[in-house]
This record gives sequence, structure tokens and C-alpha cells, in this order.
Amino acid sequence: MRPGGQPNLQQLMQQAQKMQQQLADAQAELADAEVTGTAGGGLVTVTMTATGDFKSLKIDPKVVDPDDVETLEDLVVAALHNATEAARKLMEEKMGPLGSGMGGLGLPGL
Repeated sequence: MRPGGQPNLQQLMQQAQKMQQQLADAQAELADAEVTGTAGGGLVTVTMTATGDFKSLKIDPKVVDPDDVETLEDLVVAALHNATEAARKLMEEKMGPLGSGMGGLGLPGL
């Protein structure tokens, strides 16, 4: 801090640029990272990127029962939720303090 308690604007700008680059790097890494969600002990498997783009859905033929479509639907939804939760955790891990905005710059209200 400079005399009078004012932050050095140049230092703040450098910190902001560094954080912006770190954020861009983390976002690119998340777009490439894949997570998997399963349900029914692996009967249904969903693969997606950590940013939410679905890549694949695999269903074990054992779970396909024309008389009980509702169970299959529930398993697909559960696998999607599981994959989404895995993506959220990976995002929190990769984004770390960057996910909390600009508060790391020491600027009140940001």
C-alpha cells in the first residue's frame, strides 16, 4: 500500500492480469477434462466435460426392461446428477480462489 492507505494501481492491474490469465488457463483445462457419473452400480454411465458438455451415455443391456422403463429413466437421471457433481467438484478444485471473483486483489466489494 502507498502512503495514505491507497493501493498501488499498477500492482493491482498486474494482479488482475495475472488472475485473468490463470482463469483462462483453468477454463481451458476444464473444457478438456472429462468426468464420469454412474448409477446402478455401473449399469448406466455418463461421460461429460467438466464444463457440462455431454460426451457419451452407456447403458448396460441388463437394465433395459420394456416393462420397467421408469427404472432406466431414474438411473439415467442419477448418472447425470453424479457426473454433474463430479464436474462441479473438479471445477472448484481447478478454479480455487479464482472462482470467488476479484476479492483476492484486496478490493472491497469485489
